[in-house]
Amino acid sequence: MELNFTLNGKPVTAQIAPDTLLIDLVRSLGCTSVKRGCDTANCGLCTLFLDDKPVLSCSLLAARVEGRTVTTLEGLQEEAAEFVGFIADQGADQCGFCNPGFVMNTIALLRENPDPTDDEIRAFLAGNLCRCSGYEGQLRGIRAFLDSRKK
Repeated sequence: MELNFTLNGKPVTAQIAPDTLLIDLVRSLGCTSVKRGCDTANCGLCTLFLDDKPVLSCSLLAARVEGRTVTTLEGLQEEAAEFVGFIADQGADQCGFCNPGFVMNTIALLRENPDPTDDEIRAFLAGNLCRCSGYEGQLRGIRAFLDSRKK
């Protein structure tokens, strides 16, 4: 089946099987920031934006994006660059595998709530799995970024 959608600001036409998952399609199109972790929509590694809302691409059929807009971390480099250094400064990117999912969800959080409390950050990022850290580094990095914007 033919699928037409926008990926990171560019129109895309792709031939897909009806059972193709969105994660497989975007990775085949070079968007390797979208990671496969659990395949059960529990880890957040496959997060991308569908019409500017975060979704888990491992549980979404690619056919559902017909005529819609898909954005991966590759399409948000400028926005992500604002705060990823703060996360790295806190040592929260030990292996880096979970970082794209955290970054995507942090962007979504900050778009929705530009000045969240620590509890709101924790709640919003609760669906992101990180096997290396205790999540406090990510929280400290996001908090440091937010504090730097207030100066």
